[in-house]
Amino acid sequence: MADFNPELQARLDELQRELEEGDITEKGYQKRRAQLLAQYSGAPQYAPPEQRPGGLRLHDPDAAKYQPAEGHRAAALASMGGEHSGPPSPSSPTYRPSSAYGGPPLQQDHPDTTPAGLLRPGGPIAERPAVPNRDSLFLTPVMNEGHSRSGTMVSGDYAFNPEQHGIYPDHQQHYPQPHAYDGRTGTLTDSQRFFSDFAGQQHYEQTLPPEQGEYGAPQRYSLSDPFSPTAAMAPPMLTANDLPPPEALEYQLPLEPREVPFAIHDPHDGNMPMSKFDNMAAVLRHRARTTAKVPAYWVLDSKGKETASITWDKLAARAEKVAQVIRDKSSLYRGDRVALVYRDAEVIDFAIALMGCFIAGVVAVPINDLQDYQRLNFILTSTQAHLALTTDNNLKAFQRDITAQKLTWPKGVEWWKTNEFGSYHPKKKDEVPPLSVPDLAYIEFSRAPTGDLRGVVLSHRTIMHQMACLSAIVSTIPRAGPGDTFNPSLRDKNGKLIGGGASSEILLSYLDPRQGIGMILSVLLTVYGGHTTVWFDNKAVDIPGLYAHLITKYKASITVADYPGLKRAVYNYLQDPLTTRNFKKGMEPNFQAVKLCLIDTLTVDSEFNEVLADRWLRPLRNSRAREAVAPMLCLPEHGGMVVSVRDWLGGEDRMGVPLKLKLGSDSESDAEEEEEEEEKEAKKPAPSNGFGSLLSGGTTTIKQQKPKAEVNEVLLDRESLKTNEVMVLAVGEEAKKRAETEPGSVRVGAFGYPIPDATLAVVDPETGLLASAHAVGEIWVDSPSLSGGFWAQPKNTEAIFHARPYKFEPGEATPTVVDSEFLRTGLLGTVIQGKIFILGLYEDRIRQKVEWVEHGHELAEYRYFFVQHIVVSIVKNVPKIYDCSAFDVFVNDEHLPVVVVESPAASTQPVTSGGPPRQPDTALLDSLADRCVEVLLQEHHLRLYCVMITAPNTLPRVIKNGRREIGNMLCRREFELGNLPCVHVKFGVEHAVLNLPVGIDPMGGIWSQLSSDSRADILHPAEKQYSGIDRREVVIDDRTSTPLNNFSCISDLIQWRVARQPEELSYCTIDGRGREGKGITWKKFDIRVSSVAMYLKNKAKVRPGDRLILMYTHSEEFVFAVHACINLGAVVIPMAPLDQNRLNEDVPAYLHIIADYKVKAVLVNQEVDHLLKIKPVASHIKQSAQVLKISVPHTWNTTKPPKQSHGLRDLGLTIDPAWIRPGYPVIVWTYWTPDQRRIAVQLGHDTIMGMCKVQKETCQMTSSRPVLGCVRSTTGLGFIHSCLMGIYLGTPTYLVSPVEFAQNPMSLFVTLSRYKIKDTYATPQMLDHAMAAMQGKVMEHAMTSMQAKGFTLHELKNMMITADARPRVDVFQRVRLHFAASGLDRTAINTVYSHVLNPMVASRSYMCIEPIELWLDIRALRRGLVVPVDPESDPTALLVQDSGMVPVSTQIAIVNPESRVHCHEGEYGEIWVDSEACVKSFYGSKDAFDAERFDGRTVDGDPNVPYVRTGDLGFLHNISRPIGPGGAQVDMQVLFVLGPIGETFEINGLSHFPMDIEASVERCHRNIVHGGCSAVFQAGGLVVVLVEVNRKSYLASLVPVIVNAILMEHQIIVDIVAFVNKGDFPRSRLGEKQRGKLLAGWVSRKMQTVAQFAIRDVDAASMGEPGNGGDAAATLNRHSTLSIHSSGGGAGASSLRNVEQAPRIMEHEEFEQQVGRITDMDPVETPTAMNTTQNPLAGYPTTTQERPLSQLTGPSDTHNQQQQGGGFHEFQLPDFDRFGTPGPPAVGPKPGQAPAPGAQSSGESQAPPQIRLPGVDGRENLDLWGDERGEDDSWERDAIMHMNLMGDLGGGGPGRAS
Repeated sequence: MADFNPELQARLDELQRELEEGDITEKGYQKRRAQLLAQYSGAPQYAPPEQRPGGLRLHDPDAAKYQPAEGHRAAALASMGGEHSGPPSPSSPTYRPSSAYGGPPLQQDHPDTTPAGLLRPGGPIAERPAVPNRDSLFLTPVMNEGHSRSGTMVSGDYAFNPEQHGIYPDHQQHYPQPHAYDGRTGTLTDSQRFFSDFAGQQHYEQTLPPEQGEYGAPQRYSLSDPFSPTAAMAPPMLTANDLPPPEALEYQLPLEPREVPFAIHDPHDGNMPMSKFDNMAAVLRHRARTTAKVPAYWVLDSKGKETASITWDKLAARAEKVAQVIRDKSSLYRGDRVALVYRDAEVIDFAIALMGCFIAGVVAVPINDLQDYQRLNFILTSTQAHLALTTDNNLKAFQRDITAQKLTWPKGVEWWKTNEFGSYHPKKKDEVPPLSVPDLAYIEFSRAPTGDLRGVVLSHRTIMHQMACLSAIVSTIPRAGPGDTFNPSLRDKNGKLIGGGASSEILLSYLDPRQGIGMILSVLLTVYGGHTTVWFDNKAVDIPGLYAHLITKYKASITVADYPGLKRAVYNYLQDPLTTRNFKKGMEPNFQAVKLCLIDTLTVDSEFNEVLADRWLRPLRNSRAREAVAPMLCLPEHGGMVVSVRDWLGGEDRMGVPLKLKLGSDSESDAEEEEEEEEKEAKKPAPSNGFGSLLSGGTTTIKQQKPKAEVNEVLLDRESLKTNEVMVLAVGEEAKKRAETEPGSVRVGAFGYPIPDATLAVVDPETGLLASAHAVGEIWVDSPSLSGGFWAQPKNTEAIFHARPYKFEPGEATPTVVDSEFLRTGLLGTVIQGKIFILGLYEDRIRQKVEWVEHGHELAEYRYFFVQHIVVSIVKNVPKIYDCSAFDVFVNDEHLPVVVVESPAASTQPVTSGGPPRQPDTALLDSLADRCVEVLLQEHHLRLYCVMITAPNTLPRVIKNGRREIGNMLCRREFELGNLPCVHVKFGVEHAVLNLPVGIDPMGGIWSQLSSDSRADILHPAEKQYSGIDRREVVIDDRTSTPLNNFSCISDLIQWRVARQPEELSYCTIDGRGREGKGITWKKFDIRVSSVAMYLKNKAKVRPGDRLILMYTHSEEFVFAVHACINLGAVVIPMAPLDQNRLNEDVPAYLHIIADYKVKAVLVNQEVDHLLKIKPVASHIKQSAQVLKISVPHTWNTTKPPKQSHGLRDLGLTIDPAWIRPGYPVIVWTYWTPDQRRIAVQLGHDTIMGMCKVQKETCQMTSSRPVLGCVRSTTGLGFIHSCLMGIYLGTPTYLVSPVEFAQNPMSLFVTLSRYKIKDTYATPQMLDHAMAAMQGKVMEHAMTSMQAKGFTLHELKNMMITADARPRVDVFQRVRLHFAASGLDRTAINTVYSHVLNPMVASRSYMCIEPIELWLDIRALRRGLVVPVDPESDPTALLVQDSGMVPVSTQIAIVNPESRVHCHEGEYGEIWVDSEACVKSFYGSKDAFDAERFDGRTVDGDPNVPYVRTGDLGFLHNISRPIGPGGAQVDMQVLFVLGPIGETFEINGLSHFPMDIEASVERCHRNIVHGGCSAVFQAGGLVVVLVEVNRKSYLASLVPVIVNAILMEHQIIVDIVAFVNKGDFPRSRLGEKQRGKLLAGWVSRKMQTVAQFAIRDVDAASMGEPGNGGDAAATLNRHSTLSIHSSGGGAGASSLRNVEQAPRIMEHEEFEQQVGRITDMDPVETPTAMNTTQNPLAGYPTTTQERPLSQLTGPSDTHNQQQQGGGFHEFQLPDFDRFGTPGPPAVGPKPGQAPAPGAQSSGESQAPPQIRLPGVDGRENLDLWGDERGEDDSWERDAIMHMNLMGDLGGGGPGRAS
C-alpha cells in the first residue's frame, strides 16, 4: 500500500533505516510502524455519517430516494482477495466507490472491474504478485519458517503445533503442497496460484466433461440449453424473420425491492442509530459498554440443564483477548484466514473466536464437521488457513481420532486453545486498539445437494445489511395484549424508556450455531441487537414437554426451529398433553411471550403449520398463534442468508406485482367495488422526519388502505404443475377446506415477501428467460444481504452469483438481457400476490417425457414432478415404508424416474442377537415395489423406471441442523455408481423407456431386402466392396531359381532340398536357456522321416487313407511323424497333448475324434507316451471309452524307431499321384472353439502348397533367414511355420517348446534376436503371458541382460499376431511400449486375420504403418452402416483396428449374406475370400449346406469365382498414408473385421455384437471382474446378461448400473441380469468365454447363479395403465420386436460357423427324462410370421419352428449324425461339465431335407402376418405359444425355443460339427 501513498512510503523507508542503523529497537519499530499504518489507513472508529464519503448508508432517514445498492455483492466478491490494509488502488478489486476506505473513483470501463474479471485467471486478484514486503498490521514477515520462530505461542499452554508434539505415521497425505513457502502470509492470490488443485480455481476453458460440473459432481443445471443463462450473449433461439411466441412476451419482470420506512436503532437505546457501526466488531464493543451485565448466552444440554452462560462485557473481553493474541503472537496479516473448529455446544467459545477474528481483522473459516477428516483438510488447504482456533476438549478428541485412524495432522497448521486465553484487560481506560477490518468477514463451507464442498464468502457489509433487515423485521412484529395510549417515547429520570418500547429479544434456538441461519441468528443477530440467545441441544426436543418448558422458563420471544424438531414436540404434546402441562410443578407452559416462531425450511408445510398454531401455540396461551408461525426461506448453499420471512414492514404495493389474485370465483362486481374504495382513499404525507429506505432512505407517501387478508397458502392444480404452469384453485381458508376434497390439488404455503431491498425474479432454469406470472421457475434473487460469491471459484461465482436473465421485447426476434445480476438459488417456485411459494429444489424436480399423436403428428413434451409430492404419496399409501427418495437419471437421452425406499422389510439384521442374518421376503419386497409403481401411476401419472428397496437408515444422508436427512442428489450419485446398499430392485421399463430405436425392417433384420435397399439409397452412388487380386502364378526359389509351383507336394520338395543342400541345417531345437540342440541336416531329416515311415508301415501297418492322430509335444519328432504319414498316404490329424487339468474336456474330445474319424492309430513321442500312462489320465480314458463303447486304438511311440540308413526315395516311399488329386485329405486341422466344439478342415496337397506360397510371397520370405516354430503347432500358422515353411524356403527351422516359453518367455525373444529371424507369428495370449512375466524387476533385469548379450529385435520385421475375429485394440500399443527398449520397430507388430478356413485372410505385414484406428458410430453400425466419427463428440463410439490388406493370390469381397449382392462402401457385410490358401472342405461332412460355404457365388459379380464364406462380418476401407523416406502418399485398401455373424443378435431389426455390450458391462462397475467376465446372449427372445462379480453383497445395486450402461451405449433393454461367483464363469484354457456352456447351463437351469433379476415383466400388456388400453398398445408398438434372424435364429444363420458339438454328457438322469418328455410333445405352434425364414446364406427356405420336436433330438437324427461322422453322441461321464449340462442340441433339418408335415413352403403365397406385437420390445412372450401347461413343461418348451433361436450359437448342427 506504500506504493499508493508516496508520503507513507517515505516515512516507512525512514523508519526502516532507523532500525537498520540501530537507532530504535525492534519493539519500537513495530509500534511506530503500526501507528503509521493506522494513521494512513483507516477512518475514525465512530465517524459520523455525514463525514463519510461512502460506505454503508444503511439506515440514514434523510438520504435520497431508494437506489439499488451498487457494489454490495461486488464488494463482497472482491473482498475474497482483501488482504490490504490501506486505501486500495483503482485497479485493486477491494476498492469500490462505496468502500469504507475511500479512494479515487473506479475506472468502470476497465475489463477487470467486473466481478468475473476480478477473479478470472489473469485478472487483478489472480495476477497480483505475492510481494515479500507486504505491510503487516502487526509484524514484519518472518523469513524463517523454523519451529523456533519468535512470535508463536509455542511456549504457551494453549498453542498446539502437531509438528513439535511427536511424529505421527504419514499414512495419508490427501493434499500435497507443491511449494514450500511461508503460507501464513498467503492470500487468496497465493491460494489460487500455489493450491490451484484444492482451491478449485476454474479456467474459462471447459476442461471437464460437459455432463460434469466444476466441482466434480453432475452439473446442476441442464447443459442442453439453447444458450447459457450466464453467458452475456443472446440465445440463438429464433431467426431474424421469426418473432417470439406470444407466451414468451407474458413474462413477470423482476420484483421491485421494498424499503424499510424507518431507521434502525439500538433495541436498548432508541437514540443510537445502528448506521453508526461499520462492522460487528464495533457493535460488540458498543454492547460491552452499554449493556455490560446483560446476559448474552445461556447454553443448555440435551436435558435442558444450564451448562454455560456469559454476559456481554465478558464476551467482549474474551473476544478482545483472542484478537490481541492473534495480533501479537501470530504472523498473520489482515485478511488471512483462520479456522474455527468448535462443537455445536461450544457456542460461547465459537462466538468469542468469531468476534475475535473480526476484531483482529482476519477472516474466519468455521469448520463444523470434525469427523470428516478429508473435508477438514480440504478446507484448511484451500483457504490457506495456517492457524486453527479450538478448545482443549476438541483438541484432545481430535488427537485421539487421528491416532486411532492412523492419520496425520494437517500440515502447516498451528492449533490454539481459546478457552485458555482468558480476558483482555486494558491498562488504561478505553485503551482499545483501533479496528482495521478487511472487507471479508468469514468463509462458510457447505455442501451443495450434489455433494460438492464450496466456500461462500461473506463480507462485513453483507452481514451488517442483513442484520439491519432482520432487526427491522423483528422490531415491527405487532405486539400482543390490550391497546395502550401511553406515549412509548417518554423516558424516566434515568433516561430509560418508560413504556419499554425499545428492548432486546430472547432467542431460543437449537439450530447449529456454527453455520447458516443458525449462526446468523444465534451469533450475528444476537450481537447486532444485543439480544440474549438461549441455545440448547437439539435432542432436547425429543423429551416430551421440555421444549415448551424452556420457552416458558426463559420467556422466549423468538424461537428458532425446524420442522422435524417442531413436529416431534407438537406430536408429543398431542399424544399426551398432560406430560407437557405438568412438566414442572408450579410452572404451567405459557407461550404468551412468543412473538415469532421462525422455522428454517425450503418448503412450507401448511398442514403442520395449522396444527402448530391451533393445537400447540394457541392452547398454550399464545394469542397470536397463526401470526407467530413464520417459515423462513434461507439459502443453506449460499451462506444461509434469509431470502423471505413473514414481516410487517409494508411496502408490498411498490413491488410491481398484482396483490389481488383473480380466481374464477371472483366476480367483476368485487373488482369494481375495490376500485371505488381505492378512489375514495386519501393519500396522507409521511411523518415530518420521513421514512428512509434501508439502503438510501428517501421519503415516501403512505396510502391508507383497509387491512386485507394475508394469502399464506394456495391450492394449486397438480396437473398444471406438471407442465410448469401455476393454476390457483383457491387461497387462504378456502384452500384449506378444498384441499381435503380435491385429490388433484396441491396445498402450498407461502413464506412471505422478499426481504427489504431484495430484487427477485422467477426465471426458466433451462432457458434463462424470465418466466410468466403463472409459471414455475427458478427463484433468482439480488440483495445487498447476499454473499458475493464462492471462495476461489471465479467461474462458478460468475455463473451462480452473477447470473443475468433474458426477456423478449415485443417485436424483437432475439431476447435481450436484463440489466440486474442475480444469485441463482436453485429453488423452484413462483410468486403469487408478491409472496414467495417454493415447490422444491431444482434437483428435486423429476422430468419425464410424454408422447402422443394428435392430428396425425407425433407430439412430445416434458412433465415435471416434485420429489416432495412423490415422497408424500408413497409414505401415505404404501405400508412398511420408513423413508423415501426420488430422482431422475439421464440415460439414453431420456430422464428416467427412480424411487429408492427404505423399508424394514429389507432389513437383514438378525432376529436374535448373534443369530444368522435374516433373509428378506422377496415376495413382500416385490409387492411393495409394485405398489410404489401403482401409486405414482394413479396419483401422478408418473411412469417409474426403477424402484429400489434398502434397509432403514442406509441411504446417504446430509446433516441439517443436527439431523440426518436423505440427500436426493447423493442417492442419485450412489445409484449411478452402484453403491447403494440395495436388497431388491424392480424395473418398469415397459412404460418408462420410450427412446428405443427401431430398424428399417423390425421383423426382417438388417439383411432383409428392405433394409439393404434403404442402405443402398443412403450410400448411393457408392462403389462395391471387393479387393483386387495379385495372382502369383510363378514362385521362384531364391536359392536355386527353380519355380516352386512345379512341385505338386511338400514331400517332393523335401527330396529336392535333400538333393541340393544335403548337409545344410534343416531343424534345430532351442531349450529354455537358449541352448541349441543337435541340429538335423536335410539328409538326416530325410533319414529320420523314412525311419518313422518304415516303422509305421511295418509295425503299425499304416496304409494309405488310414487316419492317424499325432499327439506330440512341440518337437522334431512331431515334424518327422507328419512327413512320414504324408509319405505313407495316411491322413494326419495333429492334436495337442491332453491337459491333465482339463481332462473332462480333453478326453471326450479325443475319444470323439477316434470314434468319428475311425482313427487307426495314435502316434506319440516319449513325453506324451508317459502322460497317457499316468494313472489318472489312463483311467479317465479307459472309463470314458467303456461308457462310450469306443475302442481306443493302439498308441505308437515314434521317438526311437528302428534306424534306417536310406532316405524315403531309396526305400520306395514316394507320393502316389492319386494322393495329390483335389479332395484327397492329407492333413486334418481340428480347431476347438472355447466350448470344446470341434471344427475339422481338411488340407490337400494343393492347399498345403498354396498356403506356403501365400505365406512366402506376402511376407517376402527368403532362404537367407531361418524360420521359428513355437506355439499352436497343430493348426494354422503355427503348423505352417513349424512343419512346412522351412522346407518350402530351404531354410533352417528353429523350434522353441511352448512349455519352455511358458516358464521363461525370454527364451523366445533371445532366439528371435540371435538367429535374426525376420518373420514370426504370435498369439495375443502368449504376448500377454510374456509381458506379464517380464514386468517390473524381472523386465528390468531381462532388458539389462538383453543389452549385455547384444539382445535386440531390430532384425524382426514382421511379428504376425493372429486374430480369428476382431483384433484386440490394446495389443499393438502394449507390445510396442513393452519391447520399445529392445529395438522392435513399431511397424513390425502386425495383425493377421487368421480364419479356420484360411490361416491368412488378411495381413498387416510390410504395410509399414501403424494400425489404422477407426471410431465408428455404434448407432449406425447397428443398422449395417459404417460411419466414422470423432470420439470426442461421440463418447459411445466404437474403436476398431484394421486387420491388414489382402495377401498374394487372395481376393476379398464384402457381400450381403442373404441377397449375395456386393455391399456398398459405407456398410458392412460377410467377408468372402477367394484364395489358394483356403481349405476346400470340412473333414467328414457330407452336408450340402456345408459345401455351400465353399462355393459362394455373388449375384452381381463374376459367377465363375467360388468364394469361401468366412461367416465373419467386416468391411473394406480405403485410406491414404505417407510411406517411405519421401513420404509419398500411398492408397491402401484395408479390411476391418467386426465379429462372427453367428454371435450377433437382432432386436427391433437392429444388429448387436455381444462383445461390445459385454465390454460396456465390464467397465461399468468395479465389482465386475474385468477381462471377459460377462456374457450377453439371447435365449427364447430374451436378452440375458451373465456377470461374474468379485463380491456378492448388494448385487441388486449393480443391476441398474448394468442396465443403464447397456441402455445408454446400445439402446436396448436387457431382460435378465444374472450373477455368478468369481471363478464360476466357464472359460477355456486360454481364458476365452465358453458361450455354449453358458447357454447350455442357462437353458437347462443348471447354471449356478448367485442371483437373477428380471428387468421386465413377461407380459407387458398386463402392465397397461388402467383404462388406458390404447396407450398401452401404443407403448408396445414403440418398443422393440425380435427379428427373425436373431442370434442365428434361423437355421441359415447357424451355417456360418462349422463347429462340432461338444460331447453331450447325460450324467443327470433328470435331463434325459426331460428330453424324453420333450420328444413326446405335440408340435409347437407359432405365429404365422415366424413360420418361415429365409436362409441368410444359401437362399434355401427352411422352417425352424413348426417341425415335430422329434426331429430336434430324436434317435434317428442321432444315428444319422454318427453315420456322417458328426460329433453329437449320447454317453455318460462323471464330472465332465461344471454344470453337468449337455452341449446345445441340434438345430432343425438340413436345407436339403423336406420340411415337417404341414409346414408352409416358401413358394406358397402368404397373407401378411396377422399377429399382435408380443411383449415389450415386441419380443415373443411365453403366453403367445398357446400352451397352458405347468412350469416344468413350460421350461422344456423354453429350452427348446432357446436352443432353436441360438442355433448352436451360430455354429451349425451335427454332422456339420458345430
